[in-house]
Parts: sequence; C-alpha cells; structure tokens
Amino acid sequence: MSTTLGEVASILRSKNAGPYLLTLDVFFDSTEAFNQVKMSGIITDSLVSRCYGIDESDVINLGWHDSARGLKITIVRPAVSGSPGDRDVYGCQQHAPLLGVKIPIDI
Repeated sequence: MSTTLGEVASILRSKNAGPYLLTLDVFFDSTEAFNQVKMSGIITDSLVSRCYGIDESDVINLGWHDSARGLKITIVRPAVSGSPGDRDVYGCQQHAPLLGVKIPIDI
C-alpha cells in the first residue's frame, strides 16, 4: 500500500530563506506517520533534486527533527527572489512538487 506525502503530512509549506535559498517544511500530526515516512528512506537529496530539477549539490540541507515531527529541506532557489524570471517572490508556492511524492506506507 502507498500514499502521497501530501496526504500524510499535516503541513507542507515553502518559504524563502533569504533571496537565494528556499526552505520546505513538512510536519506530521502523529509520531507514527512521521516515523514511517522517515524510515521509508524515500525522501533523500536525490529525490528532492529530481522533484525540483536542480543538481543534488543544490540541496543544502535535509534534516529530520524528531521532537517537532518534522522535516526541513533547504535548496538553492532556481531564480533569485525578485529577479527577472522569478515567479514566486516569497517562495510560498514552491512546496507543490513534494505533494505527489509516493510514500510506500499505509497510514
């Protein structure tokens, strides 16, 4: 059985971490859901780079935070915030590529 990250996460959001970086936050309501997603090993630098069409080296941080039942991912923004070609100056709509990530668990 599987589900998607968008279905199992209680909060999945993005925001600027300065003009050059983007932070993606994923939080879970239950410890069980958090642990199952974390232990699945699906969410990696490689997955994030594929989802966002960036080099794996542009995934600056991917950190699990047990006490918060959350995951924080920081990536290099594809365009500097507010520069020509930037379509989301606040970075608040950049979480969408993670919504459909298949998680091979049944929660």
